[in-house]
Amino acid sequence: MRKLVVLGLLAGLLAALLAAGPALSKRRTVEVDDNYFVKRGAPSTVRVRRNDTVVWRWEGRNPHNVVADGPVDFRSDTMTSGRYRKKLRRAGTYRIICEIHPPNMRMTLRVRR
Repeated sequence: MRKLVVLGLLAGLLAALLAAGPALSKRRTVEVDDNYFVKRGAPSTVRVRRNDTVVWRWEGRNPHNVVADGPVDFRSDTMTSGRYRKKLRRAGTYRIICEIHPPNMRMTLRVRR
């Protein structure tokens, strides 16, 4: 009887850990401001883990978009406000630009395993 209780507790714990798996991913916010990502000045590098979600948040007045060239290409709509979210499932280096403001408005996104 004691073994069944222990096995039941272990099965419940394992089920809870498996259910919590997606919740363990993190979210990273990137500022999209007038003609720069993250901060004014030199292009920034943002580092995240695989399965993290990156949220680009528009803060300036000018229209911008997010265009990625990497292991998986992706792009946002051109916007003046709002957010764009992307869950990064593939590790690697992504080169991010705003097509409206190249070559100065760019960043690097590194996704590690």
